[in-house]
Amino acid sequence: MFNHIKVDFGYDDLTSVTENDKRLYSSPDGKKYPSITTVLSILSRKSIQEWRNRVGEEEANRISNFASKRGTYLHAIVEKYLKNESNYREGYMPNVIDNFLSIKDVLDSRIGNIYAQEQKLYSSYLRVAGTVDCVAEFDNKLSVIDFKTSRKLKKKEYIENYFMQECAYAIMWEERTKMPITQLVTIIAVDNEQPQVFIEKRDNWAKQLIKTIEQYEREQNEKT
Repeated sequence: MFNHIKVDFGYDDLTSVTENDKRLYSSPDGKKYPSITTVLSILSRKSIQEWRNRVGEEEANRISNFASKRGTYLHAIVEKYLKNESNYREGYMPNVIDNFLSIKDVLDSRIGNIYAQEQKLYSSYLRVAGTVDCVAEFDNKLSVIDFKTSRKLKKKEYIENYFMQECAYAIMWEERTKMPITQLVTIIAVDNEQPQVFIEKRDNWAKQLIKTIEQYEREQNEKT
């Protein structure tokens, strides 16, 4: 059984909308902030377009939709499991359950007290918002934990956007709760492989994160 600790964020929830293909969150004072995933998407924009051109739009849409749904389902089953729900497996396809089972030992042996799941956060300093997968103790250290799926093993240099996203959540969390988080954890369920676990230091990614946010804002300003 996982132990959950209640945290006061100063608000119950944040509303979010999609406008012009951008996800926006409204803070309690009415300001709108882009989601961190929207901001970081500019980093992979060129490579994704090249891939879509290479495989064709129809195949690209099929692969993207499948990956998106699988990722959503894994997040859902992990969320239920960490909430100690007994029926966490019900209603999911075998491939999703297989992905979950591949990371279950990591969850059981390395996650301690849980402080938040699927929590909406924002940062006035970073001028972004988003929904963090999980904030919990990982190897006895308070961490931002992100869950991913993949068809094949990932190289660290290909997933730097994951670390920047988690860095943003850590900064948002500290701004909202005054509880510092310096450890970032990425758990990837890989088809037919052992799971990958990447552990990073928040401050190693802050500079690159801020640079990317500034680039996104410049691009948005040029459009107006």
